[in-house]
Amino acid sequence: MAKMKTGFPEGFLWGGATAANQIEGAYNEDDKGLTTADMVRFIPKSERKTGEHALDVTKKQIEEILAGNTQDARFPKREGIDFYHHYKEDIALFAEMGFKTFRLSIAWSRIFPNGDDKTPNEAGLAFYDRVFDECLKYGIEPLVTLSHYETPLNLTLNYNGWSDRRVIDFFTTYAETVFRRYKDKVKYWLTFNEINIIAISPYTGGGVLVEDAKNRLEVCYQAAHHQFVASALATKLAHEIIPDAKVGCMLARMATYPATNNPDDVLKAQHLNQMNLFFTDVQARGEYPSYMERYFAENNISIQKEVGDDEILKAHTVDFISFSYYMSLSASANPDGKQTGGNFMGGVKNEYLETSDWGWQIDPKGLRYTLNDFYSRYELPLFIVENGLGAYDTVTADGKIHDDYRIDYLRKHIEQMKEAIKDGVDLIGYTSWGPIDLISASTSEMSKRYGFIYVDKDDDGNGTLNRSKKDSFDWYKKVIATNGEDLS
Repeated sequence: MAKMKTGFPEGFLWGGATAANQIEGAYNEDDKGLTTADMVRFIPKSERKTGEHALDVTKKQIEEILAGNTQDARFPKREGIDFYHHYKEDIALFAEMGFKTFRLSIAWSRIFPNGDDKTPNEAGLAFYDRVFDECLKYGIEPLVTLSHYETPLNLTLNYNGWSDRRVIDFFTTYAETVFRRYKDKVKYWLTFNEINIIAISPYTGGGVLVEDAKNRLEVCYQAAHHQFVASALATKLAHEIIPDAKVGCMLARMATYPATNNPDDVLKAQHLNQMNLFFTDVQARGEYPSYMERYFAENNISIQKEVGDDEILKAHTVDFISFSYYMSLSASANPDGKQTGGNFMGGVKNEYLETSDWGWQIDPKGLRYTLNDFYSRYELPLFIVENGLGAYDTVTADGKIHDDYRIDYLRKHIEQMKEAIKDGVDLIGYTSWGPIDLISASTSEMSKRYGFIYVDKDDDGNGTLNRSKKDSFDWYKKVIATNGEDLS
């Protein structure tokens, strides 16, 4: 009789996850080019509609920003938390927690400032050399995302981002450059962060402007096709240049339940799950799933492929599947159902679940469901590369941050990860989002805090940037030291 797995495997990759545009700052230093993220302004909560994301930017707004017609506006992602100058301090803190891996992204425009440059920027390459060397000094394995929500702005203005097929070549040149540069330092790579977001926020996911599009969905899915091809070609290059490289795709997993047993709700939930898993179906199975034929036909979407595209997708599938998981969603055919917020998408409120300060439904058991669903669908190793609780933190008079609510959130999710491993899921790692407070992707707030490490900075950009440990710091250190056995 086969022996049941009872705990996290030896060598499990515990760590934390970040993105360059949310932590680095130094947006105009060392010849870095502007990116789409640099154009995203902060909108105070009092001025935002409920559930609104301050993300999508129009070409007119970009022109106004570049012309300097936004004197009172702030662009927090340009500042980040100044990791660019604090990386040694921050990585030392990660090492103190015992990190086995640190997920970060390379800012494409640090390497190729305009995206289509003929030669790379040595200052940008040297920066990441220093960062990776600092990680390796502590035995921390870098997990590197090639494109995480910051397309070089020039590619948006002159090519409309990933809607233009020529961007595939620019991306593969960038990928080959960093693979060759860091081949002895980085083994684990992700191609596109939350690749499905291009269909939800095309500006964020691919630097695509759609305000003048005749068929918005067609533009989005055409851009997605170009990213699929680019990802497959990058995977091919990584395997050729770094023989022991492992390349993964990355999905914002939005597991959707039917709100009731009504067959209409069940069918709607199934459809939404298919639309979410379409992206991993292509990258893991190497072909477009048949269920998309009807969707494309009913939405007048015609994907332009070149000869050889299908063969490229089939030949260069990913080695593992990584994903973000923050909440589950519910779907109802009843348009009058009470709505709730979420990571780029909302859904019908699930009365069985609590919600975060930002209205995201907290569903630890949904993570076990998601892991089992992924593994039965693909039978590939899985890596949770984002999971965490965005919350308001209070600094007490003695400078402490007692974030028991964050510990509780993470504990319950890690418990369900362990249950999924018992179920037979091949789970290789977990990087919580984000191990240090950073700028929110969706709202550009600083007050939406995720970290084990507090950064002294507020929504208005004021603060010392001093780092301090929250209660969750020592808790996560214990979790890693015991390989997930001690969650008390």
